[in-house]
Amino acid sequence: MNGAVRFSLVFALAGLLTVSISATAQETPGGWGPLEYLLGEWVGGGGGQPGQGEGEFSFQLDLQKHVLVRKNFAAYAAANGRPAFRHDDLMIVYREAGGAPPQAIYFDSEGHVIHYSVTVSSDGKTIAFLSDAAPAAPRYRLTYVLTGGHTVSIKFEIAPPGKPDAFSTYIEAQARRK
Repeated sequence: MNGAVRFSLVFALAGLLTVSISATAQETPGGWGPLEYLLGEWVGGGGGQPGQGEGEFSFQLDLQKHVLVRKNFAAYAAANGRPAFRHDDLMIVYREAGGAPPQAIYFDSEGHVIHYSVTVSSDGKTIAFLSDAAPAAPRYRLTYVLTGGHTVSIKFEIAPPGKPDAFSTYIEAQARRK
């Protein structure tokens, strides 16, 4: 092989390697698609029935990128004769085999355990966690909407027992990436 051919081959391989590295860098880090915009640490505030509060949450990949783990806390100041309090929760988002949509399980410091189905809007900007309807239990919906490159709006809604689609807003908040 002469020098010009060898140089052309090396140049072509270097170009192919650059394209391959670029494509790999653009792939999603855990194969979670639109849910990945939630990855990272967030700080926010808002209010609703529990009062005005501030808090932080994070979404992190775990178990070799097989689950997303959300850790959250919200602190509420004393108001209207109610003492200050803190709410902590943990949610694990997972995928079953066979390409089924993601599911989530939620635990909090008040003893709640909630199973959610996860849906993503067609534009990828809205992620909704919706609990199953049960005749004698409330139904919950937690929604994240991407509002900017580093901001989301959050809404937590509750439907009363026996009225699974009659959601009322319990908390609305805004968060920004740290």
